[in-house]
Amino acid sequence: MHPTLSIRRFAASGLAIAAALALAACSSPVKLDEQVPVETRSTTPSGSGNGSAGGAPASQVGSVDLSAQDPGAKFGRVILFDFDAYVVKDEFRPLVEGYAKALNADRKKNIVIEGHTDDRGSREYNLALGQRRSEAVVRALTLLGVQPNQAEPVSYGKERPVDPAQNEAAWAKNRRAELRSK
Repeated sequence: MHPTLSIRRFAASGLAIAAALALAACSSPVKLDEQVPVETRSTTPSGSGNGSAGGAPASQVGSVDLSAQDPGAKFGRVILFDFDAYVVKDEFRPLVEGYAKALNADRKKNIVIEGHTDDRGSREYNLALGQRRSEAVVRALTLLGVQPNQAEPVSYGKERPVDPAQNEAAWAKNRRAELRSK
C-alpha cells in the first residue's frame, strides 16, 4: 500500500470524526428527548346535546376562552433565563404546563412567545439569543402536546427592556420570554 494513500485515509477519517464532534458540540441544551406526560382526551361527544332556538343542534363541544381561563392570570406570563442561556428552568414548569393545558383545550387559540435579553452584547447576538429563548419555550410547549402552529416564537433581543437600569437586578428582569395571546 502506498504511504500517501494511507495518510489520505487517515486524514479523511480524522475529518469525519472532527465533523461529528463539531455537530455534537452545537447541540441544544434544551432537553429534547425528555418524556413528558400528555393528557389524552376523547373527541366523541358524551351525553345529549341541547337544541338551539332555531332548531339547529348546538355544538357538543364548548369553546374555551383563554381570557376567561387565562393561564397567565394564575401562573404569570414571563419566563426568566440565566445570563447567556436559553434553557427553560424547572421553576417555570407550572407556567408552561398551564399554557399547554389551555392551548390543548382550544386548538384554535394561538400565542406569541417574545424572547428578550439584557443590553449586554451586540444587537445581532441578542436577537439570536432572544430567538433561541422563545424557541425553547415553543419546544417545551410542543413536548406537552401543543401544536407547533399554535405558538409563534419571535425575538426582540435587547430592544424592549422592562427595566432600563444598568445593574444585575435590571438585567435579570430583562432576560425573559413573554407569553402573549394572539
